[in-house]
Amino acid sequence: MEKDISTEQRIIDAARKVFIQKGMSGARMQDIADEAGINKALLHYYFRSKDKLFQIIFREAAEKLLVTVKDITGNETPLDEKITALCNRYMDVLSENPYLPLFVLHEIHQDPGRIINFFKGKNMVPQLQKFFLQIQDAVDNKQIKPISPPQLVINIISLCVFPFAASPLMQTLFDLDTWQFNLFIEERKKKLPEFILAALKPEKK
Repeated sequence: MEKDISTEQRIIDAARKVFIQKGMSGARMQDIADEAGINKALLHYYFRSKDKLFQIIFREAAEKLLVTVKDITGNETPLDEKITALCNRYMDVLSENPYLPLFVLHEIHQDPGRIINFFKGKNMVPQLQKFFLQIQDAVDNKQIKPISPPQLVINIISLCVFPFAASPLMQTLFDLDTWQFNLFIEERKKKLPEFILAALKPEKK
């Protein structure tokens, strides 16, 4: 029996939808089979495990995110524009792939070598070093407050990621439905860069 590409893609699309709705731990192979409109035996013929499917979807999303980040950190735009673009693009990708932060954390704890090798293989280190040098140059020239480049980058990533990683808690505490949460994210895309840039602004003497 030869594998049909259209069926394989239908399974991947179904798995993505189920993972977004239920997360890695909550999704079942039967859920994915039902969403794809096939039986479980056929699903197992194409993909032996839920982990295999998740790996495919994770790589798809992570590569989209990494290409975005590399394009921004590697270009020659001013630092303030770069920070704004990073916040906007990061949250755009996470809005389309909300399961990504939790999966990365899961992978770090379960198999750190695999995810480290994945990021290394995408040539991220040189691009980050270039970004770090730009941040340090801005500090040295007193264009921004003194801050170590890794601290600033982690602040940006954390502030972008947390609403998605904690979305069930946020939606419960703030009484937000999915539509309202999406509006909150759209507002955050504008407010977060403003907040970060204001925090970096040097004090007037």
